[in-house]
Amino acid sequence: MLKADVEKVLQFDNLFVGKIKDILETYGKQICIQNIPKAVEKLKDKRYCILIFLKNPQTIELFQIDKTGYGNACAWICVEDVEKIKAYK
Repeated sequence: MLKADVEKVLQFDNLFVGKIKDILETYGKQICIQNIPKAVEKLKDKRYCILIFLKNPQTIELFQIDKTGYGNACAWICVEDVEKIKAYK
């Protein structure tokens, strides 16, 4: 399990092939895109993009999460204090 701080968030909407290419040329290395033309082809029909830049990643001990109020399927949970989502038995 991991926790990290969000350094910045970038959002792009109304995407089209040229804008997707520009985003990938600017941020491709940071998001591990090695083949920009192939990525553009795969993403050409997308209309929205969000990039979340993390800092200070830390491994933390595994624990059960109480997702009350967040939804069972959520993959990301943003909290000020990780203790607030720990499910205690």
